[in-house]
Amino acid sequence: MAEEANRISRRNFAGAAAAGAMGFMALPRRVFGAGDRVRVAICGLHGRGMDHVRSFSKLANVEIAAICDIDENVLAQRLPAIEKMGVPKPKTYTDVRKLLEDKTIDAISIAVPNHWHSLMAIWGCQAGKDVYVEKPCSHNLWEGQQLVKAAQRYNRIVQHGTQIRSAVAIREAIQKLHGGYLGELYMARGLCFKWRDTIGHAKVEPVPAGVHYDEWIGPAPALPFTRNRFHYNWHWNYLYGNGDLGNQGVHQVDAARWGMGVTFPNKVSAVGGHFMFDDDQNTPNDLSCAFEFDPPGGKRRVITFEVRHWMTDSEAGIGTRELGGRDNGSSIGDIFFGSTGYMAIGNEDQDTYKVWKGREHTPEPAVHAGAEVDHFRNFIECVVSRKKEGLHAPIEEGHISCAMMHLANASYRLGRSIRFDPETQRAIGDPEADNLLRDADRGYRAPYVIPEKV
Repeated sequence: MAEEANRISRRNFAGAAAAGAMGFMALPRRVFGAGDRVRVAICGLHGRGMDHVRSFSKLANVEIAAICDIDENVLAQRLPAIEKMGVPKPKTYTDVRKLLEDKTIDAISIAVPNHWHSLMAIWGCQAGKDVYVEKPCSHNLWEGQQLVKAAQRYNRIVQHGTQIRSAVAIREAIQKLHGGYLGELYMARGLCFKWRDTIGHAKVEPVPAGVHYDEWIGPAPALPFTRNRFHYNWHWNYLYGNGDLGNQGVHQVDAARWGMGVTFPNKVSAVGGHFMFDDDQNTPNDLSCAFEFDPPGGKRRVITFEVRHWMTDSEAGIGTRELGGRDNGSSIGDIFFGSTGYMAIGNEDQDTYKVWKGREHTPEPAVHAGAEVDHFRNFIECVVSRKKEGLHAPIEEGHISCAMMHLANASYRLGRSIRFDPETQRAIGDPEADNLLRDADRGYRAPYVIPEKV
């Protein structure tokens, strides 16, 4: 009887989703035995999702039970590759709502476009699934708040895809910072210098055969299909993505905030633009951001962050081979400044950090601490143990870092600084900023609606 009462029927699920919320119900929670495998469904297979497949397939206590993508062509391409990894053929779906009906699925792993992240994760929590959600966890600040509430209300394990928090070298470096290795920290700087070519102009054309375009659009406005509103190039359109600040940059924003030991900023400023190219991109390809932190009773601190898209130099050796980079024109990492020196760290796939001490900037030998990233393993361990405190990147932390990204994008789009109240998570005296921070002008297209009450 209890199992029957907890069943999520297709009719109840679809009706609640159309109303904008699943509605609270007593959801079953599986208890894992020593030999049990966690059944995971991976949503989004075009790009990053295949990394999810590879990572989960290496874990002995995980079964990739299902995959979901709105493009049947992608599913057809990925299935043979997945089977070549020795993974038994999973179920396939084009609509995540049908996937979430499956009571045997324990967790979903989300690698779809940004504008779907929070909604899919909230639906997953409401359907009784644990969730791994790629960065950024939200398309706007408000829906990130809603996702945090859903994870807490439904008592789900929700890991944010800022896997930099599982990188061995970076964890060691951050531990040293927190232990006072550079004295009193006062500033951090994040870098996202990547070669990004023009996306050109794309004409309106018929939706390709096999593409379930309504499910791809989801909560966004229904616009005609173009290649620049589809695979990957959606990153550079504010309707679906958040620019490179929300694509690559959120990793480095998160690392900077983590190292500095701060939460929400009190003031955010961003200036920049879309330079050099004439194309369909409407997000900036050069952006300079400043985040000010002035906590009550605490020390005032600042984080700066910069996106550069083309010809650039390196800073503090980030991107060079000495710090685990590739000398390919990209510099991805963070620099921390303290009263006794500064430290440079690279991206999560790099195994090195380096410190310079004193007024003479005396370099210490680069530390090679290992680059193993076990973010997916960490998630599964917490799914089994039910210990949220063991997560390396709990959704509460992911939301704060994504909020910084949303605030910077809003400052850039409005052309002014935003003062922010960390307690209410609202802009101070700026209704226009608050509108941008919840996509109020864009809205949500029914039935793909983030519920006001989760």
